[in-house]
Amino acid sequence: MFPEYRELITRLKTEGTNNRFLHLFEKHNELDHKISGLEALDAGGVHSEIEALKKEKLRIKDELYNLLKQEASA
Repeated sequence: MFPEYRELITRLKTEGTNNRFLHLFEKHNELDHKISGLEALDAGGVHSEIEALKKEKLRIKDELYNLLKQEASA
């Protein structure tokens, strides 16, 4: 995710000073694992749940991107 910000992401994770970034990054990873698990089940009844989780993951990714842009310009 965001290869252009790889070094900044590593720094933010290591420093641990931006709690919002850390929370969103962890939530994004949690959603990614949950989606993968549900997709592996391949049960038709969870399709709408998977779509909702993907939308939430995308919203979080957008917010992470905005935080990274702010940190990069600071």
